Amino acid sequence: MNTIKDWFHYTACGLNNVWLTNGYTVKKTKYGKGVSIVDVDGLHKLLATQLVEKNGLLSGKEFRFLRVQLGLTQQGLGKLLGNISENAVSLWERKDSVPIVYDHWLRMHVIAKYKGDTKVVDAVQRIQTVERLVHQAYVVKSVDGKRRVEVMESQDADLVGA
Repeated sequence: MNTIKDWFHYTACGLNNVWLTNGYTVKKTKYGKGVSIVDVDGLHKLLATQLVEKNGLLSGKEFRFLRVQLGLTQQGLGKLLGNISENAVSLWERKDSVPIVYDHWLRMHVIAKYKGDTKVVDAVQRIQTVERLVHQAYVVKSVDGKRRVEVMESQDADLVGA
């Protein structure tokens, strides 16, 4: 039976709570172990669309991940938000202190990017249901050639990450 010890803890995206059960290859290199992810862009899109559906406010790392998926720097995002300083955006991401309005704004733009056929009213309703849940891990599995995300609620520090 597969256990967490058999999964790959995927942190290269900046998130500490993503585990891959498959869809990667481990290779030995002269510098040590190397890991190759199958369709990393598709994986990041899957994670982004999962995060916008997440109950609870985005953590700073999740906010940063989504900002990067939109191709925005901290400075660029600050300008789009109405002349917010780069330092303020950096602080939100480091201290898990994203104001709720900017959490919602970022989710709306990710929804628009990846789910362009979604009605704005549907996106607003989804965001209005947001409640804070901190102990979630995203376990990515390939089933019948398609990746799926299983959200696991856990107090297990090994699974959730720091």
